[in-house]
Amino acid sequence: MVPAITARYDWILAITTIAFVFSAFGNGANDVANSYATSVAAQTLTMPQVGFLSIITEFVGAVALGARVTDTIKNGIINIDRFQAAANPGTLMLAMGCAEVGSATWLMFATRWGLPVSTTQTVVGALVGVGLATRAGVTWGWESGSVSQVAASWVIAPLIACAFSAIIFGTVKYAVLERADSFKWGMRLIPWYFALTASILALFIVVEAPTAPSLEEFGAGNAAGIVLGVFFGVLLISYVFFIPFLKRKLVHKDARLRIWHVPLGPLLMRENPPLYFAGKADGEYVTNYYADAYGEVRAKGQELRQRKAGAGSDEEAAIGDGVGEIQKNDMTGDSVLTNAAKVNGVEEKTDTSDDAVADAQLSRKRRPEPYERFIAPVKELSWVNPQKYWGYFKFGMLQGVTRDVITHDSDRLRAIHARANRYDVRVEHMWTYCQVISAMMMSIAHGSNDVANAVGPWSAVYQTYREGAIATKSGTPIWMLIVAGLLLGLGFWFYGYHIMRAMGNKITQMSPTRGFATELGAAVTVLLASRLGLPVSTTQCLTGALIGTALMNYDVKAVNWRQLGFIFMGWVVTLPAAGLMAGLLCVMALNTPHF
Repeated sequence: MVPAITARYDWILAITTIAFVFSAFGNGANDVANSYATSVAAQTLTMPQVGFLSIITEFVGAVALGARVTDTIKNGIINIDRFQAAANPGTLMLAMGCAEVGSATWLMFATRWGLPVSTTQTVVGALVGVGLATRAGVTWGWESGSVSQVAASWVIAPLIACAFSAIIFGTVKYAVLERADSFKWGMRLIPWYFALTASILALFIVVEAPTAPSLEEFGAGNAAGIVLGVFFGVLLISYVFFIPFLKRKLVHKDARLRIWHVPLGPLLMRENPPLYFAGKADGEYVTNYYADAYGEVRAKGQELRQRKAGAGSDEEAAIGDGVGEIQKNDMTGDSVLTNAAKVNGVEEKTDTSDDAVADAQLSRKRRPEPYERFIAPVKELSWVNPQKYWGYFKFGMLQGVTRDVITHDSDRLRAIHARANRYDVRVEHMWTYCQVISAMMMSIAHGSNDVANAVGPWSAVYQTYREGAIATKSGTPIWMLIVAGLLLGLGFWFYGYHIMRAMGNKITQMSPTRGFATELGAAVTVLLASRLGLPVSTTQCLTGALIGTALMNYDVKAVNWRQLGFIFMGWVVTLPAAGLMAGLLCVMALNTPHF
């Protein structure tokens, strides 16, 4: 039974619940894209694959790991004593409800215009706005959960993520990518990178579980034992199962292989292994991760020492300043064409005499957009024809995950991509599997950290309504985290393509090795912050990590600083915009004349 003192405020709960749905949906649309943007930009994963993965990983992160930061959002930003002194829990419900509305409004607006903003800044700004409107006082001092600590994390976290990703990519670059025989070194070291990524994930799952004690209570020995056990276990699995799989795929060039053939392990070394659900034998056995949807490759050739050490099929002849070049497919010797493309003012012309190359070009035509795929074929049909309804249904359900978010038509971006180094695509392929793991880790980290942004105010309103008293100290119900986790994934599925276009290839040329370093560096930063209860911005962590990876080209012109300026503008505007909306709404609601 709801207490009488709060029963009359059921309308506040209803409005806050609606706002929560939009807030969680907008959070997913804006921030979940950060977790997987580099995977899609590097062509490691497709948009539909990411759509399904994001629903799972965001759900796991929100439900299993999200309670700690939710408490910070509910209690740490504004002074709750003001509402307790007023002895009217309805005022707290109103304030938190206005914060949820202000946060949801700004998130949906920013996402619609493709502005990757910090959802953490959004909700903190909204709470500061209602704190000022209610004269509750805002916790500015340097203490746990204060605005000062949160604001400091917005600066510190991107710098830490930048350093982490630069170090991670640096190890891959100098240990593998720029070695004389990068493919050989990649085969030697990829099991160790598998093991390292898995052990890091295991460590944070151990220390991030809601019931997990502190690291001191758990014991450093126990934690080290688990991490080392996972490390050497995954290392063994990699040598037994993944190495035969990679040899079959990359050395024997078997295009039929798919990821579900990994369990065959040593059987793949046979002349005719027993492949179940095999792919097409005449397909591509490895993807050119540097080619866009039109088959154009802009990144520079491999390092000089690689070209000297490579076989004849790996040779690349530089033209002019090394930006325009005749490119040969590293595996088959077929030319990859770019017809009279202009990059940095250098006109690039390539040989078009090879029929096989022309066929390869045709096969790489841009995929149609959702309207072309689903609506155009049924547009002229009668409304009594069920095919028309089926076409519109597919458009509504799939339009968010069937858009091309990689290809661009900008000379300036082509010039930026042309300044990035290009490495052996066989080596890049090895790191796609690590990148999928790191992307999932980043998404779980996001779910654990950013679920609080939507759930915090709603949980405070709901608990206060049920108990009839200020109840921000009450635990967050698990069913709230479940609902929020699902909405995070659905937000990306239907609306996240706006932000996917703004991240990834719009900042720098991406590839699986770069994406792996970026995602792992950002994920480690976010999970560290989540453990400390600091609601950091995953947008800022990923952006910092992207800069760190991009700067490893040792060329500042390989980074799209204009796009970064656009993103930074969104960060600056977010806090005052969300705070102003929430604060004005709260002031008007508190001072509305009534009978």
